[in-house]
Amino acid sequence: MYRVLLVDDEILVRDAIKARIDWNSLGYELAGDCQNGKEAIEFVQNHPVDVVLTDICMPYVDGMELSRFLHVNYPEILIIIFSGFGEFEYAKKAIQYHVSEYLLKPITAVELSEVLLNMKKKLESAKQEEQKMKRLTKASQEYRKNEQMIRSQAISSLVTCVKNPEKCVHDLEAMGIVLDASYYRVAVLSIDLYSELHEQSTMQRQESALMAFVVYNISDEIVSGYQAGIAYQENNNRTGILLQTNRPKEFLQTVQNICTEIQEKIYETMKLHVSIAVGNYVKNTEELHLSYDSASEALSYRYLLGGSQIFDLEIDNSFENEISLYNELFELADAVRKGQRKVRDKILEEIRVKIVASRVNKSRACLYLQQVVRTLGDLMDKVHSDTDQVREERSQLLSKMSEQRTFAQAFEVVCGYAEKVGMYLELENSSSGKRQAMEAVDYIRENYADPNLNLSGICMHLGISTSYFSSVFKEETGETFMEFLIRTRMEKARELLEHTSLKNYEIAERVGFADPHYFGISFKKMTGQTPTEYAKRKRQ
Repeated sequence: MYRVLLVDDEILVRDAIKARIDWNSLGYELAGDCQNGKEAIEFVQNHPVDVVLTDICMPYVDGMELSRFLHVNYPEILIIIFSGFGEFEYAKKAIQYHVSEYLLKPITAVELSEVLLNMKKKLESAKQEEQKMKRLTKASQEYRKNEQMIRSQAISSLVTCVKNPEKCVHDLEAMGIVLDASYYRVAVLSIDLYSELHEQSTMQRQESALMAFVVYNISDEIVSGYQAGIAYQENNNRTGILLQTNRPKEFLQTVQNICTEIQEKIYETMKLHVSIAVGNYVKNTEELHLSYDSASEALSYRYLLGGSQIFDLEIDNSFENEISLYNELFELADAVRKGQRKVRDKILEEIRVKIVASRVNKSRACLYLQQVVRTLGDLMDKVHSDTDQVREERSQLLSKMSEQRTFAQAFEVVCGYAEKVGMYLELENSSSGKRQAMEAVDYIRENYADPNLNLSGICMHLGISTSYFSSVFKEETGETFMEFLIRTRMEKARELLEHTSLKNYEIAERVGFADPHYFGISFKKMTGQTPTEYAKRKRQ
């Protein structure tokens, strides 16, 4: 039977729930009920509880504070929150406290019974996992008592050079292990799920040592089958292999076969992916630490290339290639500035491929991504009014990027920033272009009478290029600069022809035409009449 604690400040609610739920048939017993979170905390500290059913709004300590306390101190307790409609969105924030279920008041007995049945399944699953952990722990403890552990410690001390190599070799000989080959290599195996690639729960951290033991057993069986060396278990839950041969060239393929078989067998057995790094050849046991160090370093490239990898430094020595992103960054800035999204995404993909191909470690890969972020940030600095805000945002972005567990995740963060910068620039350019077009309209209406008014002059007044102005003006007004200027002058000419007795040449001069003949041609082209015909008809 699982124990439930009911917490609500309304006694009628508590009594209704206690009376309407058939606790025994659901596999529960009601351990107690409390009227606020403060009482609930005291109860949990003194009585075993499996499930807490709590309201949100309560005096002294509310349901959210209670959930936080349980999450921190009793993570195994399942939490069910019920709340009124106005509190429901607030209640969802409790996801950070691993709340299992949210219920909206009023709650029916059927709804609550169904939820409790689901919670029971979770409790039973957790209980099975706990039993599984106990069995694995017992197996691990038994293992640590046998001589395999002693052998692993001796080999690990040898390859890491933490003890005198001669002493380590002597200890191994005492166990019947003779190292008399011409060449040696050290391989390091790491389960991807328990590595820096993934965030680990408490359960996973506990399981990692037990799963590493299984990896060790599988590796030892396969390596022994090839008569290629000795597997051992490291203190950091990684597995190592001390490989030895007298025929180094032929041995390269053997090592590849061993690594592939280990990966396949581990996945078949545990559905786990393993990355393996094999260090360079050395010719004596005193240099084994060099092979081990190179293997450990190669394993760090998993950040860039992903998991389930085999890094063999004798076959692939193309790691740590220096690259330059100068051209790509220049083209990226140009594409973002012009709002060319497809070009921008294409260049970003080229940058990603180039960094991955360089086979650098996490630190170097992040430096390259920082160059991309700085390039994008510089664009924002030039157009954003609050440069301090831009720099603070960029600093936060760089921190978020470096915290990502894989290069792919970090690159997604950078792409998101590129999208944001692009959208901001597009919006800024759009609003800026509209403003400049409206300024040009006002300038034309104020200076249309100037016969020297032209495209170059207005662009100089606005401080922008003629090509950019022509594009913006046409987009915002639907007319070219000259079309708008002529139309404005003709509108003013019609007004003068209708309401004054000025001569045609005088009107031409007043609306910006130095040549009266050209004025007449332009007027007839737009109105279908000569200025004289138009004036005669309007003045009647």
